[in-house]
Amino acid sequence: MKLLAVETSTEACSAALYIDGTVSDRFELTPKEHTRLILPMIASLMSEADLKSQQLDALAFSCGPGSFTGVRIATGVIQGIAMGADLPVVPVSTLAAIAQVFFDKNIAINQSDRIQSEGDLSSLNIAYTAMDARMGEIFWGVYRRDEHHLATLISQETVSLASDVEFPNILGTGVGSGWGVYHQELLARLSGLVSEYEDMHLPSAHAVARLGVRNFDCGLAVAVEQAMPVYLRDKVAKKESER
Repeated sequence: MKLLAVETSTEACSAALYIDGTVSDRFELTPKEHTRLILPMIASLMSEADLKSQQLDALAFSCGPGSFTGVRIATGVIQGIAMGADLPVVPVSTLAAIAQVFFDKNIAINQSDRIQSEGDLSSLNIAYTAMDARMGEIFWGVYRRDEHHLATLISQETVSLASDVEFPNILGTGVGSGWGVYHQELLARLSGLVSEYEDMHLPSAHAVARLGVRNFDCGLAVAVEQAMPVYLRDKVAKKESER
């Protein structure tokens, strides 16, 4: 399986190439530089692997939610490559990619430090994922780490006030930028279920590639004309009278 993935929905910009279980990637934290960087990142990965786009099996992209401009950049780049090479496209949720980054980090930690108890690890298998959506709201989704260590959605992705989020009755860890801004509201709302949060995790194309392969195998690839952004919010900005 050969799959190219891109992620540009936050201040991070990244591309990744999955080849038969091995992932190579490029990642830079560069706000507002995504348009300049993403195509050279892709070209570098493809050249390093000595591949042409026609040799790929599929493409994957972080389809949102996230920055309106950032999500559009990833969508446009992937649509262009897909049209030129006649490839199927796998949309991957940005929230899922954030949860996957969190899960991957903790897999690495647990492999090097095996003194934690089963109880200590249980909350690391659930990610209460929140992105700052501006306008007083967050993008929200709850993910479980499955038997393949991949993020699987267990509640509907939504955009709402932090004090209104819906959630399952299960221990977990808060993940994502929304926790940095609204941790007080979220901790109060999820009282007893979340004791710790990590707000520094950003989505990556590495995570998008792994989730993209899983989704491709599950038959979730679409034709290029169906590869569209997911904003969750109907309005990108509110009028002054609505604020």
